[in-house]
Amino acid sequence: MNRDLHSIRRDYNFDDLLEEQSGSEPFALFDTWLEKAIEACPDDPTAMMLSTVDTDGWPHARVVLLKQRNDSGFSFFTNYDSEKGQQLALNNKACATFFWPALSRQVRVEGTIEKVERSVSEQYFASRPRGSQLAARTSQQSAVIKNREHLQHAFEQEEQAFADQDVPCPENWGGYVLRPHFVEFWQGRPSRLHDRICFTKEATSWVKTRKAP
Repeated sequence: MNRDLHSIRRDYNFDDLLEEQSGSEPFALFDTWLEKAIEACPDDPTAMMLSTVDTDGWPHARVVLLKQRNDSGFSFFTNYDSEKGQQLALNNKACATFFWPALSRQVRVEGTIEKVERSVSEQYFASRPRGSQLAARTSQQSAVIKNREHLQHAFEQEEQAFADQDVPCPENWGGYVLRPHFVEFWQGRPSRLHDRICFTKEATSWVKTRKAP
């Protein structure tokens, strides 16, 4: 690449993030930030980068969509047989990162992951568009396939098999919940003097600290 990447930069001129504004636990602040992101970032405001580690210690990252945030944590849905599913089965420590460029905000969530109750997965699956339901049954996620036509043919077979029927949730598809033990809120500020407010879980309470940018 011949383009000068050094020259691509911008300053961050947003409100600061102070301790007295951030509360005593991370969830309320996250919910406030997410609501603002939904208003300011129309393209995938719930997108989060999910990072996992394989058995050789190699990190893997991909974007998934946050589908629920409650007292349990942060939930998303996927194929349990996928690469991320296999990695989580062997090492349930993971990180989710949200980035909202329009607001110069980032949230990093670290914790442990476990599967949600089967009833939760089935309930969410039933709410999905029919095409998404059929695709979940079609795709052997992360498996090597011959070509696009192979995938399209498999989709059409599922479409025919469940014509005029409800599409059942596959046994190997469902939700995970990330239960955080560490949450960092990053707010871009002028001259790269960014705000970083962190919450670390200790026993049943959260300890709040500030880190240098």
